Order: sequence, then structure tokens, then C-alpha cells
Amino acid sequence: MSDLSIQLKKLVIASGNAGKIKEFRAYLADLGVTLMPKPDHIDVEETGTTFIANAHLKASQVAIATQEWAIADDSGLEVFALNGAPGVLSARYADTDCDRINRVLSELQDQPNREAQFVCAIAIASPDGKIVADAVGVCKGEIADAPLGQGGFGYDPIFFVPELQQTFGEIPADIKAKISHRANALTLLHDKLAQVLHS
Repeated sequence: MSDLSIQLKKLVIASGNAGKIKEFRAYLADLGVTLMPKPDHIDVEETGTTFIANAHLKASQVAIATQEWAIADDSGLEVFALNGAPGVLSARYADTDCDRINRVLSELQDQPNREAQFVCAIAIASPDGKIVADAVGVCKGEIADAPLGQGGFGYDPIFFVPELQQTFGEIPADIKAKISHRANALTLLHDKLAQVLHS
């Protein structure tokens, strides 16, 4: 057993989102790691220009601030015809989910290319802030002409998955959990982390 596997018993997640914490716990459960929410007073400004840069930044700073191992993610929507926008600004593209959706639809109004993808980057840092593992997951789709479905959150009602002929707003939560960008990133991270822990 490596020194890393002995040390890495607890991970502080750079989020206070209960749903996200639950999802991370489920994917990493078999690694014997306990996930803890970050203290409320720790807030990291996302100044990176890419999802992976922001994930690294948040994991590293939370690790240093807590002196614990830390995990962080950053995710958002990239629309090809909009040169990758909203990208890392996905959560700040407008004031509300409805306004953000309307802005994307308005900017795509005359565009025949509706290709898009959800991206999720995840990173794990040691207590000194060093990144020990990371992964990027992608879910490809298209932007619908109008919102469809009441499920999910954010851009989900306009993110159409051709294989399923439904938007993320229509897809059952258990199906979304298997094909989403976060699910793909967590699967990749799990495999990488398992290799590191048992090397």
C-alpha cells in the first residue's frame, strides 16, 4: 500500500452543494475516502480561463486553506457556433437560469450549427496544494430551439441529446447521472485515483 493511500482517507470538496457532494460520494465510495464539505468561510475566486484551470485553482486553494486533501470541479456549457461561449462564464452569463437560456437562444438565432457540449473538469490536491489527479469529462449534444422539460437545472432544458431524442430537462435523473459530463469526469478520475492509490 502506498503512502498516498494511507494519507488520503478524507477529501474536502470545494463545494457546499449537497447534491454534488452526494454524487461525488457515490462515485468514490469504493476507494475508502470520506468526503467533507468545505468550510463556509473559504471562497475561491474562479479566475482561470479554462474549466481545468479553475478546478486546479479551487482544489489547490481549498487544500492549502484546510491543510487537507481536497477535490474540486468546474463545469459549464460550450456552444461551438459561439466560439465556446458561455464556457467558464456559464454560471455568470446572465442573472438567472431563464435569462442565461434566453441569451444563448438569442445569440444562436440565425445559426444553423447547434452543436454544443457540457464539460466538467475535476482535480484533487494534496494538503500542500499539489495537484495529484485530474480528469475532464464531456457530454456532446445540441442546443434545442426552445426549452423542453422541467428537470435538471441551468442549461439542461435546451441541451438536446440526439441519441436519446430528449433534452437534459426531459431525461430521467438516473439516466442523466450515467451519461453526464460530471459522470464521465468522475469515472475517469476514479480510475486515475485508483491507480495512484494502489501504485
